[in-house]
Amino acid sequence: MREWWRDAVIYQVYPRSFQDSDGDGVGDLPGITRRLPHVAALGADAIWLSPFFASPDKDMGYDVSDYTAVNPLFGTLDDFDALIAEAHRLGLKVIIDQVLSHTSDQHPWFQESRRDRSNPKADWYVWADPKADGSPPNNWLSVFGGSAWHFEARRRQYYLHNFLTEQPDLNFHNPDVVDALLDSMRFWLERGVDGFRLDTVNFYVHDQSLRDNGPSDWTDFPANPYEAQDHRFSKTRPQNLAVLRRMRQLTDEYPDRMMVGEVGENWRPIEVMAEYTSGNDKLHMAYSFEFLGPDHTARHFRSRIEAFLTKAPDGWPCWSFSNHDVTRHVTRWTKPGGDADAVARQSIALLSSFPGTLGIYQGEELGQTETDILYEELQDLGYIAFWPEIKGRDGCRTPMVWEHEQTNAGFSTGMPWLPVKPPQAARAVDLQEARNDSVLHAYRASLAFRRSHPALTLGATDFLDLPEPVLGLVRSHEGRVLTCLFNFSERPQTLALSAGATPVGPQRAEVQGTAVTLPAHGYVYLESAAALGVTPSAAAS
Repeated sequence: MREWWRDAVIYQVYPRSFQDSDGDGVGDLPGITRRLPHVAALGADAIWLSPFFASPDKDMGYDVSDYTAVNPLFGTLDDFDALIAEAHRLGLKVIIDQVLSHTSDQHPWFQESRRDRSNPKADWYVWADPKADGSPPNNWLSVFGGSAWHFEARRRQYYLHNFLTEQPDLNFHNPDVVDALLDSMRFWLERGVDGFRLDTVNFYVHDQSLRDNGPSDWTDFPANPYEAQDHRFSKTRPQNLAVLRRMRQLTDEYPDRMMVGEVGENWRPIEVMAEYTSGNDKLHMAYSFEFLGPDHTARHFRSRIEAFLTKAPDGWPCWSFSNHDVTRHVTRWTKPGGDADAVARQSIALLSSFPGTLGIYQGEELGQTETDILYEELQDLGYIAFWPEIKGRDGCRTPMVWEHEQTNAGFSTGMPWLPVKPPQAARAVDLQEARNDSVLHAYRASLAFRRSHPALTLGATDFLDLPEPVLGLVRSHEGRVLTCLFNFSERPQTLALSAGATPVGPQRAEVQGTAVTLPAHGYVYLESAAALGVTPSAAAS
């Protein structure tokens, strides 16, 4: 029997920005429960909840102070149980974030560990002596700027923090740490969650010898010096695989559960995805940031998918274009003066053509664009040292917009934690429900088409050798062949087919006999009994 998570559509909910139920300006668990019918109607199979755990919120919940408690800002455990029940009633699975590589510095484990070198949790975090001159143990850098080491006077030692100073890294070389984390995961499995999204899954294990990282292969020095290092010693260590196997053993105790890992790796992301998902003893699937950047070319999409299929024939990918950490893809991929809605409609048709599991970030189904956040409006201070070259992550985290005419577009009756601005409110759900040609309807149509065509969920995947700016995929299953064509440019592209084919499903193209014209950001699915030959037409514009 095929597992539910294969080919699933996972809808990411950022709790503080989805729906506020009590007027405090921050989204919460009851608000999410209220809006679950929207997610179900979209055609999603599961929701992924970003952290809602107890936290001082130095990194918006990714600094956890209690792994088994709900942050009162979001509600209670009873509210979570009600959310699970309603999601399951609607046929939605529930996946929750697990931020295990580090805790908050307010976590009781760290409060004990930092006291001295002899307490029971003294070795639960990564501690190291200073160099003779008092400087940090090595050259490792923090993602958020500066050294990855912070000095603790009580121990006369440094502790490792790959992210904020307030996010000390756990020591995964200590089996007691792994046991404690597995216990916290079991807590949520017992409450009925269907899986976990594992934050920074390749950051768990560090090099015990604390060897310096070397330089990366940068050509222009990056705005964030972190990218100037090859982080082969501070993360993505071979011992990480043993931790993943322990986690898989746990989830396998429960039927129909899954784990998807976030691979934060620039050096060899596809290879790491392959390593972490190969076989049946580690992650069920993984995703990287390969499609979360500015590259919007046929070559890039083809090369990344082909690389994964080659390197991990028995692994499983999860692909997405946006999430809570990156600029929204409609903004990244729409050229100045371009048609953002056309890019949005093509994006879901493109994503639906890929083999694997799909991830959709809240608001993406509205063609939502990045919000222009002013310096004085910033809430995410992780990247504040790099302003304005790096403007942080607030622009993609602004509230969902539901009813255009309501206060804050229906998100909250109070002052929202991030502003709801007119360009975003103009994409409200109610406005898009009223238009048959809206991005929202395009998302529903593409996801329904994917679900109803086994070639897209079960089929083999091949690519056509077509020049930029056209991408051609062939998905085939049990004698049914779908040729999927996408034009990534602002100019029409005309293609010649070797034989006639029938356009099926959502499309933005003109098909006349054996000629196909794709307008700017056009797309089409063509069904035929055998693979089609496709070539650029001499008449192409």
